[in-house]
Amino acid sequence: MGSDRKIRQYNMFQFKERWKKIREVSYDDVVRYLYSPTDPSSLGVVRFLFGLLMLVDLPEERGGSDIDIRWGDPRDCHFPLFPVLTNPGFPCMCMLYCTMWFGACGIMLGYKFRWSVFLFGVPYWYILLLDKSYWNNHSYLFGLVTILLMGSSANHFLSLDGYLDESKKNKHVPYWNYFILKYQFFLLYFLAGLKKIDMEWLEGYSMKDIGGHWVFIPFQYVLSSDKIDYLVVHWFGFLLDLTIGFWMMVEFTRPVAMLFCACFHLMNSRLFSIGMFPYVCLATMPLFCVETWPRRIQSLFTRSNTDPSPSSDCIYSDDKTNQHKGQSLENNVKWKHRFVAALLICHCGLQLFLPYSHFITKGYNNWTKGLYGYSWDMMVHSWDTILVVVKVVDNDSGREHFVDAGAWTQNDRWNKHADMCVQYAHCLKGNLLEDKKHESVSSLQPKDMPNYITSDNISIYVDVWCSLNKRFQQRMYDPNYDLLKANWSPYEPVEWLMPVLAEYSGFRTTMNDISKEVYSWSNNSDVLFIADFPGMYLENFINSDLQNVTLTVLEGKVVFEMEDQETLQSIGVPLKKGDRVPVEVGVFHKIHTVGESPSCYMYTFVRDGVLDQEETDQKYTMYSPFPLVEDVQDRMESLLRMWRHIGSSFLYVLLGRPYQLRSKK
Repeated sequence: MGSDRKIRQYNMFQFKERWKKIREVSYDDVVRYLYSPTDPSSLGVVRFLFGLLMLVDLPEERGGSDIDIRWGDPRDCHFPLFPVLTNPGFPCMCMLYCTMWFGACGIMLGYKFRWSVFLFGVPYWYILLLDKSYWNNHSYLFGLVTILLMGSSANHFLSLDGYLDESKKNKHVPYWNYFILKYQFFLLYFLAGLKKIDMEWLEGYSMKDIGGHWVFIPFQYVLSSDKIDYLVVHWFGFLLDLTIGFWMMVEFTRPVAMLFCACFHLMNSRLFSIGMFPYVCLATMPLFCVETWPRRIQSLFTRSNTDPSPSSDCIYSDDKTNQHKGQSLENNVKWKHRFVAALLICHCGLQLFLPYSHFITKGYNNWTKGLYGYSWDMMVHSWDTILVVVKVVDNDSGREHFVDAGAWTQNDRWNKHADMCVQYAHCLKGNLLEDKKHESVSSLQPKDMPNYITSDNISIYVDVWCSLNKRFQQRMYDPNYDLLKANWSPYEPVEWLMPVLAEYSGFRTTMNDISKEVYSWSNNSDVLFIADFPGMYLENFINSDLQNVTLTVLEGKVVFEMEDQETLQSIGVPLKKGDRVPVEVGVFHKIHTVGESPSCYMYTFVRDGVLDQEETDQKYTMYSPFPLVEDVQDRMESLLRMWRHIGSSFLYVLLGRPYQLRSKK
C-alpha cells in the first residue's frame, strides 16, 4: 500500500511538472518552434512535383483545352460566388491560362518563385470563384496549397533560384513551411473521414456498382460485388480517411500507412475522373517523412557534403549560430515572425471551421449542407437526375414555353443548388430579352431556342427530379415558385426547397430487391422509382424506344391520367398501393398524387437493344485495365489544343486576326 501511494505521489509530481512547463510556454516559444531551421530538400521535391502536376492539370480539369467552349460564348451562364466577377471573354481568358501555365512552370523549376506562385495563384482563384458549378474539393485544395507556398521558402532546394542566387541555394527553411502543408493534408484525410461518419456512407448507400471494377480483382475472389461496395469501398475507405493521417505521422507505422495510402490514391485514379487529385496526394505524402529523405538518396550517388547552410529566414537556438549571424537569441523573434505565426494559427482555425460553417451560410444548404468544394464531404452524396424542366411563362400573353435545361450552360450541377438556379433564371431572362430587343435570333443562340418572348414581364420556373443516395426520384424544388422573384439570401434557408422524403429511405432495401428481380427478366429490362408530394403531379412522356411499360403503385394513392386518342378526352384512373396499369408510349400522361401522404410508384420497362449496347461500350471503356498510354496521348492533345487557343488569342490581340470557336456538342 505504501509503495502504491508513493507511485501515485510520484506520478502526480510528474504531471504537475509537465503542466508547469506547458503553462510556461510563451507565444514566442511557439514562434521559435515554427521558425526552427529545417532541411529544405523534401519541400523542394514536393514543390517541383506540385508545379509539374499543375502543368498537367491546366489543360484538363481547369479547362485549358476547352477555353473556347467554356468561356467563348459571352451569353453562356456562369455561376460566380461574387456577382462582381464576370467572364472577361475568350481572349482575356486565354491570357489568364497562359499566365497560369508560366506560373506553374516557374513553381516547378523554382524560378522567381514568389512571382511564379503569384502568377499562377491569382488567375487560378479568379477562375475558380468565377463558376461554382465546377467546384471540387481538390480544386479548392490546389488553391490552398498555392497560397501556402506563396510565403514559403520552397525554392531553397532543386530550384533555378538556388542555382542563380547563392543566398537561396541549399539554405535552411523555417519548420512552419512543412508544418502548415502537413496540417492541410492531414485535415484533407481526417475531415473526409469525419464527414463519412454519416449513416448514408456507413450503410453503403453513397457509392454503388463499382465493386466490379478491375482494381478490385484481388477482392473479387473472396467477396461479391455488393460486399466489396460495402466493406472495401465504404468501411475501409472510412477507416483509412479517418486514421491514415495519424499513422503517417508515427515513424513506426509510416511505411505500412504510406503503402496503403499510395494504393488508395492509385485505385481512385482509375475509378474516378478526378484529374490530378490522386497524384497530388501521392506527391505530397513525403511531407510526412523525415525532411532529409532526398538527401539520404542523394548520398547514395555522391560523397560530397550537402548539408544545408544557415538561413536568415530561420531562428536559431544555438548561440554560435546566433553569434555568427551577429544577433542575440532575444532579438531574433521579431514582429514579422509573430505576425506570420498568427496568420498560420488563423489559417489552421479557419480550415477547421469552414467545413462546419453551414449553420451560417444557410442559403447554400439544399439536400446537403453547403456548396460542394470546401466541405471535404467527398463521395458521401451521390446524385441521379432524370428530369430537369425549365418553364418560361410570358405573363402578358399567358403562353408557356419550355427551354432546354442545357441551353447556355456547361454542366448540370447548377440545378442541384438553389443559388445557382436563381443565377441561371436571371441569366436566361437576360438572354431571352436580348433576343427580343434585337428582334432576331442571335447567331450565338442554340438552334432549338426560338425567340418567343413578347414582353419583359416573364416568369421562370424550374422543376428538378433527382435521387439522393439511391432513394426515390423526387422533385427538389417547388415547381410553382417564380425564380425571378426568389427571396434568396446566403444567410436564410431556401424557402422553395422541397424536403427529402426521408421517411421512405427504408424503401431502399426493397427497391434493391425489386431491381434485381426486374434485371433478371432480360438484359434490357429496367425500373425507375418515383415519389411525389400530395397535391402535385408528374407529367411524363414515354419514348417509343421503350417497350412493355408498366406503372405500379408502391405507397399512397394516385390518379393516372391519359388522353384517349379517339375522343381526345382525358381519362383518370384512381390507383392505390399494389395496383398497376400499362402505360402507352409516344404520348403524354399525368400522375396526380392524391390524399394526405406522398405517393411512391415505379415504372418497369424494356429498353431498346441499341441503347444497351452503347452503355456496354461505355462500361467497357471505363473498366479498361491499362489506360495509361491513352491518358498520356489525351493529355498531350489537350495541351496542344490549349496552346492553339492561346496562340489564336494572341493573334487576335496583336494583329486583329479573328478567332474561331468550336460549337458545343
